[in-house]
Amino acid sequence: MVRLGICDRPQEQGQAFREVQSMTDILIVEDNEELAGLLCDFLRAEGYIVSVAGTGEKALALYERYGARLLVLDVMLPGMDGFAICAKIREQSNTPILIVSAKTTKDDKLGGLLLGADDYIEKPYDIDILLAKIKGIFKRRYSRDEISEGKLTLNKESRTVCKDGEPLEMTAKEFDLLLLLVENKGKALSKEFLFREVWGSDSFSEPQTLTVHIKWLRQKIEDNPKEPQKILTVWGVGYKFV
Repeated sequence: MVRLGICDRPQEQGQAFREVQSMTDILIVEDNEELAGLLCDFLRAEGYIVSVAGTGEKALALYERYGARLLVLDVMLPGMDGFAICAKIREQSNTPILIVSAKTTKDDKLGGLLLGADDYIEKPYDIDILLAKIKGIFKRRYSRDEISEGKLTLNKESRTVCKDGEPLEMTAKEFDLLLLLVENKGKALSKEFLFREVWGSDSFSEPQTLTVHIKWLRQKIEDNPKEPQKILTVWGVGYKFV
């Protein structure tokens, strides 16, 4: 049984899915509810914030209200089709667009790319290929200044952090510590390494300040700071971001 999470079917007839009430990483525009739900669930498991629209009109409304960092766009939709949506989005922004369609002729692909789509993948598709294309788009477009990890977005140029699209108050040391952890995702980093990299070997600060800053970060980024899911303690070593 696939759990659709934020894409659960609502009670109101005619609305395919409940949208995310915040900045969206990926907006899926797909009128096949089962396919959209499976894709939504898969991408959420990869750490993306996802919302879904079943029509072109709904997609534009969601995009204008909440924004998106990538559109995964079907072409054959009720009402406004995907090509029209692509053209409309390109009138106002350069948000990446990945077209996913059963329309597979050369003219279809050229049409989508000439309208401004960043890539085009045919249905049926391999989910791993689709994910690789999505990750490639995010890396090319956002990796230089921004890092996205689940609900968090770190901007290295402005030195800001957002959670669910909402800015967090962050001191300079908190930002440096969080960035170091995120850039080494999955690696257990020793307390000595973290303290040296953030505070410097000649710092007059006490090593205990690292523990305090980890506590403050958890209070800001974790849904439940008492049961952290992102910044984990590695006993006898230090901490890691997952």
